This record gives sequence, C-alpha cells and structure tokens, in this order.
Amino acid sequence: MTYAPRKIFIDGEAGTTGLQIREKLAKRKDVEVVSIDPEKRKDAAAKADILRHVDLTILCLPDAAAQESVALVDSLGADGPRVLDASTAHRVAPGWTYGFPELAAGQAEEIAAARRVSNPGCYATGAIAILRPLVDAGLIDAGHPVAINAVSGYSGGGKQMIEAYESGRAPPFELYGLGLEHKHVPEIVAYAHLRARPLFIPSVGNFRQGMLVSLPLCLDELAAKPHAGDLEAVLADHYAGRKHVRVVAAEENGKLEPEALNGTNDLEIRVFANEARRQVVIVARLDNLGKGASGAAVQNMDLMLGRE
Repeated sequence: MTYAPRKIFIDGEAGTTGLQIREKLAKRKDVEVVSIDPEKRKDAAAKADILRHVDLTILCLPDAAAQESVALVDSLGADGPRVLDASTAHRVAPGWTYGFPELAAGQAEEIAAARRVSNPGCYATGAIAILRPLVDAGLIDAGHPVAINAVSGYSGGGKQMIEAYESGRAPPFELYGLGLEHKHVPEIVAYAHLRARPLFIPSVGNFRQGMLVSLPLCLDELAAKPHAGDLEAVLADHYAGRKHVRVVAAEENGKLEPEALNGTNDLEIRVFANEARRQVVIVARLDNLGKGASGAAVQNMDLMLGRE
C-alpha cells in the first residue's frame, strides 16, 4: 500500500536511540524526517516552528528536556503534533498511553488513537512481557514478592558507559542499580499490575547490545500452585498471532545468550523448568536497542500514523 509521506521530527536525533530511529526510517518513502539546525536545537522558537509543521515528534531526550518539549508542544494548542516520548518522564504519567502494543487486548488500538504515547523502557519491556499475562490469569498473585534479574549490553547505559566499555576501561561484567531505585521499576509495577514492588537487579556485560530479563519462581510458593506448562500455556495464548512477541521452546542445554535478536524488533519468551524441583526461570530475550528502544518507537510511530 502506498501512503502519503508524514512528517516526523526526532527531538534528540543525535543520541543512541535517535540515531537508530533515523537509520530505520532512512529508506522509507512514507515518512519524511525533519531536522533542526544543530546550533538551534535549544532554541525554543526554532523548535516550535518545526513542531507546527510536523505530524509527530519523537522525543529522544533526558527526562527534564522531554518535559520541556512536551510543554512546548502543549503551548502550540491545536497546532502541536502528536508526541511519542522515549524518555522515562511520562511512562506512568496521567494522560499518556503506554507504548507496548502487545500488553493487552486493545492496547495497539489505544496507541493508534493516542496523542501522547510513552515508549517503554528496555528492562521493563521484558519484565512486563513475562509478568502481565501471568498476573492477569491469576497464576502469579499481584502481591507476590518477585525478583527480576536482567543483563543488558552496554549500549543501553548512555554515553559514559559506552565510552568506558569501548575504551576497555570498564569491567567485563557488573551489577548496578544496587540502591534498588531503578527508574524502570514504577512502570513494571504499573503495567504488570503488581501490588508488591519487585526486587529488580540489573547488570551490564561486555557486549554492545542484547538483553536477557529473567524471572525465577518457586511454583509451590505461588497461590495457584501451577505447573510449568500452565505458565507456558498462558504466555503462548496471550502472544498467539503477535508479530513481534512469541513464546518459544526452552533450549535443552539450559543455556541462552543475549545477542541473537539484535537488529530486530522481536522479543522471545522461554520457560526453563525443573518440575521435579518445582522451580522455573522465565526468560525474555530482546535487543535493548530494538524492542527495548528504537524498534518499539518505530512500531508505535506506525500505529500512531495508521501504518500498521
């Protein structure tokens, strides 16, 4: 199908996510990416002039800057474009639609109709993809204490972390966020429908991109006392027919590496089980720069523009 080109402004196109979005859109004929003169990127008047003439702006900015850009859009009234925010600033804010199309029935349609969409965090995408169907099905109680472990490539850590790893100054592996106040936790609580705050332990490895998010569970500690197959069946049913999220069989060797989905907008879920011990580990694999950032942004952009 041929579409008339729609104008897109990537506010913060020089950052990692912005660059990847621009790269994904470079060969598309149905969108026109509008750029601001780098010397005027902090000039509110120059930015407002661009915003008046585009259909959608994608914010790839620090939280404070994203809030300023949204305020600028709001000041334009009916002349302001729709907004897709890739920062953390509005992920649990009233009036914003969460940009995870596979979250629940009707979510993609809500994104398509929304004027304000928040792009999910990378870790949160994996965690919510596992938890939400199981909580909604009653296999995990919303108040059950859960621990989420995750490892990401260093590209998700910002400019300083990227420089540290690419210069060889960073360690091969490190835990971080051990103050237990990671910025993705509020959206995990909100969109996984949890009552109890999860214990979230992120880490980074010496590889550029790729991500594993894992949820260990003792089955007999769950009120429903499910079998591993029950968990897998609920997840498979929830994501049946979905283009970008799927449940696949766990590897028999009990191993999983994080980089296999790099360059895609896909997410895979596996249930590793030891039924005799009544233990499982459910793992989501994704590209932290794909379904965890720029890939999700382009998917949401397409929904907002009626392209999917």
